[in-house]
Amino acid sequence: MPIARITEYLDMHRIKYEKITHSPAYTAQEVAAKAHVSGWDLAKTVVVKLDGEFAMAVLPASEHIDLDYMAEIVNAREACLATEDEFIDMFPGCDLGAIPPFGNLFGMKVFVAPELAEDETIAFSAGTHTELIRLSYDDFEWLVEPEMIPFAVLT
Repeated sequence: MPIARITEYLDMHRIKYEKITHSPAYTAQEVAAKAHVSGWDLAKTVVVKLDGEFAMAVLPASEHIDLDYMAEIVNAREACLATEDEFIDMFPGCDLGAIPPFGNLFGMKVFVAPELAEDETIAFSAGTHTELIRLSYDDFEWLVEPEMIPFAVLT
């Protein structure tokens, strides 16, 4: 889902957004620095497996997932990070590590950390290591319909 597909989806729903281009970066904290976005304001998308089912966990770049707590909250027997080999083909056109948090477009449940809703906007990778999208958190929530659960902890 390169940036053109995301912006097309946003345009179709008449969502206001901003494209941010930055030099190549491969970690969430590196992206935040190069794009001049706070690590608290940049959302990273992590693919997890909950009882073998893929889902997206969306959280601030400056935090990480407490998988045991996440499993407890969603009543899963097991929660683990999905490996890149397991999901490489699920996101055509996206660079690994730059997956946008639109699980609804991939038939995937999306969980979001409550900290992201504290800001008016959300910024996230747009499928490449050089582009971000920023839009209102309310619009993101309306489009994606994520389940908000407190699974993120400081790194």
